[in-house]
Amino acid sequence: MSKPVVLIAEELSPATIEALGPDFEIRHVDGASRSDLLPALADVDAILVRSATQVDAEALEAAKNLKIVARAGVGLDNVDVPAATRAGVMVVNAPTSNIISAAELTLAHILASARNIGAGNTSLKAGEWKRSKFTGTELYEKTLGIVGLGRIGALVAARAAAFDMKVVAYDPYISSARAAQMGVQLLSLDEVLSESDFITVHMPKTPETIGLIGEEAFNKVKPTVRIINVARGGIVDEVALANALADGRVGGAGIDVFETEPTTESPLFDFDSVVVTPHLGASTEEAQEKAGVAVARSVRLALSGELVPDAVNVAGGAIDEDVRPGIPLIERLGRVVTALAGSSITSLDVEVHGEIADKDVSALKLAALKGLFRDVVSEQVSYVNAPVLAEQRGIDVRLITDGEADEFRNVLTLRAAKADGSQISVSGTLTGPKQIQKLVGVNGFDLEIPLSDNLLIVSYTDRPGVIGVLGQALGAEKVNIAGMQVARKNEGGNALAVLAVDSLIPSETVGRVADQIGADTVTAVSLED
Repeated sequence: MSKPVVLIAEELSPATIEALGPDFEIRHVDGASRSDLLPALADVDAILVRSATQVDAEALEAAKNLKIVARAGVGLDNVDVPAATRAGVMVVNAPTSNIISAAELTLAHILASARNIGAGNTSLKAGEWKRSKFTGTELYEKTLGIVGLGRIGALVAARAAAFDMKVVAYDPYISSARAAQMGVQLLSLDEVLSESDFITVHMPKTPETIGLIGEEAFNKVKPTVRIINVARGGIVDEVALANALADGRVGGAGIDVFETEPTTESPLFDFDSVVVTPHLGASTEEAQEKAGVAVARSVRLALSGELVPDAVNVAGGAIDEDVRPGIPLIERLGRVVTALAGSSITSLDVEVHGEIADKDVSALKLAALKGLFRDVVSEQVSYVNAPVLAEQRGIDVRLITDGEADEFRNVLTLRAAKADGSQISVSGTLTGPKQIQKLVGVNGFDLEIPLSDNLLIVSYTDRPGVIGVLGQALGAEKVNIAGMQVARKNEGGNALAVLAVDSLIPSETVGRVADQIGADTVTAVSLED
């Protein structure tokens, strides 16, 4: 029998080839050249890439035998994950390969900014000796504000402690108790902005976090503050930062990532107080080797039919065929729980009811955690690091199975407890021959509505006229309603409306709608890829 073909489209470490082993036919191509790449894909089973190779719909169409795309790194900007999913192609990456390198680069930027290393280097190489011009500041007893206390943020906090810095953080999804175990004080974002001498960002790039550190934030910080961003471009508003530097509202910055990449022009380049690097967070020999070895192992697992922990779109491998359709459903339910919670949770029960309960459903717990963290951490979440993220946050996770389901063949329920004692629950099922995802329960209210990409969940006191006002309010905001379900437990008591809408609803719109209908809570949920 012929060996499966693995195409290596970019230069990878020798350890990657070694990790693949002798069971594959290894081919090489210049993935950056479309004319070379597309014909080379014709009969390959797997492709390994870094960042230069675009694995888009055209490439996937050319790869008729392709089973797995392996990105030797964290980011997946160059891989069309939805198109791969539609084509039945697994996508894997190396979600933990660069966390140490990113944390160390963060400290490098903090030190470089504090001691004016970039400007001093440029000045001296230009033939100048101006010691007094580059007087810096110590890290000792300064306050470091971390925005996003995930795995990288936690590593930064641990390293900052070695400099005897006071570490504070903003992260609505971390409990105060867990932060205290790290030696970190949790504060509101405004408090972090106003108290910190250095602010470093470690959050995912989402519609809510784009521009999070922008004009409004720069009006709340100390004029001597240094802003560090090694996470994702766009979270720090580059134009607003440049204006704040020019006005003396910010003292300096260290920037590794940009809104548009690659970039060779930015208003930040005009300031000696800004140290910039060309997205070097993962650019260490160690991180590259870890990434290559990790995805090589994933390729071996995928092509041998085993469970692939680092898959980002499908679990793949040895999962019962009856269980497999529940993987994307429960991942989306996890994202709904996160949106409804809005802050840290202390426990999560993953409940599987119905015919599949007697099968191995452990993958459903992994998928639920993957969805729970997808929109709140800066690193790529996978089936392998999701349990670690839960442990880091002190979340107790249980898998509960029950062979009985009342109204459907199978029902998946996530039940979360928050630090304030309140609880959140969401339930979903798959219906019909097309296995359509349905949301069938929210916080004890029974309903049945397709689990569309954009939802609006409204909790209010049952009374006449609310639904009419809600429709008018959304219409005024140019939000189209595709479907709606209303549920209540008793007349005049608590009621819940779930609306499927055609587009993502901005947070300011949510606030206006909530005010107009006098709702207890209004939550916009985006499940778009």
